[in-house]
Amino acid sequence: MCLEDKVGFSEVSGLEVGHQPITYKDGLGFKHMPGMPEPIKLTLKRGLVKGNSILYDWMISVRLNRVEKRDITISLLDEETHPLVTWTVQSAFPTKLVAPSFNATSNEVAIETLELMADSLRVEHA
Repeated sequence: MCLEDKVGFSEVSGLEVGHQPITYKDGLGFKHMPGMPEPIKLTLKRGLVKGNSILYDWMISVRLNRVEKRDITISLLDEETHPLVTWTVQSAFPTKLVAPSFNATSNEVAIETLELMADSLRVEHA
């Protein structure tokens, strides 16, 4: 997957930023402070596309102690395809690629799922 690749997804979840709380005992009470940032775990889903192995190629390129991390831009578009909100996910890498379930008696679209972990997340409103 090169930097210019655009991949469409029908569902994205996990666009969350947070910190793990730390509780300190202070005299007779307690104080709470933000601790380490919580890990950013994203889940992206899309319909399976013929002849497009970009996600699979990225997934199999992951090796122990060697991973190709990428910056990813996720945009929520209006009806004229202008970005309303843009999330920039930095240093993301795939942790799991799930193939769709197949049922010959169903007319459902085959959906593949990509799970990512990232270092940071930035949000920009148009």
